[in-house]
Amino acid sequence: MISIQYSGALPAAVVAIVFALLARVVRAVSDGGALAGVVIAFLLISAGGLAGFVPLLVVFLLTLVATRWRGDRKRNIGVAEHRGGRRASQVLANLGATGLCAAAAVIFRRHAGTLMVGGMAALAEAAADTVSSEIGQAVCAQPRLILGFEPAPAGTNGAMSLEGTLAGCIAASIVAWSSSFSNILPLRWSPVVALAGTAGMFLDSILGAALENPGWLGNDSVNFVSTVFAADLALMVMLVAGNTGR
Repeated sequence: MISIQYSGALPAAVVAIVFALLARVVRAVSDGGALAGVVIAFLLISAGGLAGFVPLLVVFLLTLVATRWRGDRKRNIGVAEHRGGRRASQVLANLGATGLCAAAAVIFRRHAGTLMVGGMAALAEAAADTVSSEIGQAVCAQPRLILGFEPAPAGTNGAMSLEGTLAGCIAASIVAWSSSFSNILPLRWSPVVALAGTAGMFLDSILGAALENPGWLGNDSVNFVSTVFAADLALMVMLVAGNTGR
């Protein structure tokens, strides 16, 4: 049984707004992205108490550092993040699944612990995907497509590198550990969250190569589907483990 502490609306709103303002000041998000961030942060704090904000803050710091690292090189090859920061659609694509899990945890409090495991897995995937892409673009000279392994220019949808992949796995693990550290989930579920986030990262690359490159899906859609996949995978593992008594 996972115990979740709930936060009142006022402190949740205050922390969420301050967080969004800080993200806007450092130009990590646009005005719309900041508003979307307020909603996600508010839901997480409402569901998990002030501790629920910790994994989100960890994801923000990981992605901010990865995005800014070796920014000159990324600008030179044309893959740098837009200077205005991530838009609302990008924030929701990466964090929307986590927000939905948090909202469900508020409504269905009896199942809050289980739902938050799904939310943390989606958060781990968002961190893994962004960090892997940014680190790979910063250091790898020749990434390869996940389907076929042909060499591809940096920034190509579905292209991966060893350096970026390892960085993404580490990012997912850090988010999973921070979730346990803040008592959102028991330590024994951290590996499940980390592995689900990593699996979502690989799915993101597969979808990017198979569906985004031909123009059948947009980047935001790929990101959202991958986070939902990570959340569903973690929830399925919990369900199976519960049915087997583990």
